[in-house]
Amino acid sequence: RRKMNKILASLTILLVEDDGEARKLMQELLQGEFAKVIIAQNGDEGLKKFKKFNPDMVVTDIAMPILGGLEMAQEIKKISKDTPVIALSAFSEKERLLKAIDIGIDKYVLKPVDMDEFLPALEKLAQDKIAAVSVIEISSGLSFNKIKRVLIKEEEEISLTKKELSFVSLLIKCLGTVVPHEEIKNVVWVGESVSEAAIRTFVKRLRDKVGTDFIKNSPGLGYKIDANFK
Repeated sequence: RRKMNKILASLTILLVEDDGEARKLMQELLQGEFAKVIIAQNGDEGLKKFKKFNPDMVVTDIAMPILGGLEMAQEIKKISKDTPVIALSAFSEKERLLKAIDIGIDKYVLKPVDMDEFLPALEKLAQDKIAAVSVIEISSGLSFNKIKRVLIKEEEEISLTKKELSFVSLLIKCLGTVVPHEEIKNVVWVGESVSEAAIRTFVKRLRDKVGTDFIKNSPGLGYKIDANFK
């Protein structure tokens, strides 16, 4: 039980609930389990916060003003189909249930929520959906943990700056394919102007930390990380 619980402690969860009382209760409970709890009051705000904070899991009420939970979940799944979404509803209507299944909701929980069952269900989802695919082997002795967002070389964690982390995460997402300079600039240097020379220096520093073959340069195009480089 404790071992599984450790996984939640490293995750960020987005809670979307329009009922203030229920939201406060749920928030307090989740704060004791998760690294970070982000709150939204309706599907519209929930979607905006999802895009901004990129949480690991989403818990949402279904019946909400402006944008309902299922409609929001549908948009979230378009952006990130693997992010687990748990829907809470006071109704067990067949139609809603079928729609939820159709959208790809990972779990449908009836209100009032029984917390003794709810937390283990979240842990199981995190274990199945997140932990199982969290470590990416890049080459022998080098891997990337997507949950902790760390590079591990010969079982040692390599400390990365925020920009290095975002650069490595982007390249690993597109493992084996060249990521264009433009995209790198937009993702890593959001709203900043950065020269190609500055990017080259940045990559050199990263290679010094991890190893020279870690990042491949495609002149004039961009950079990539190959899986299983030697």
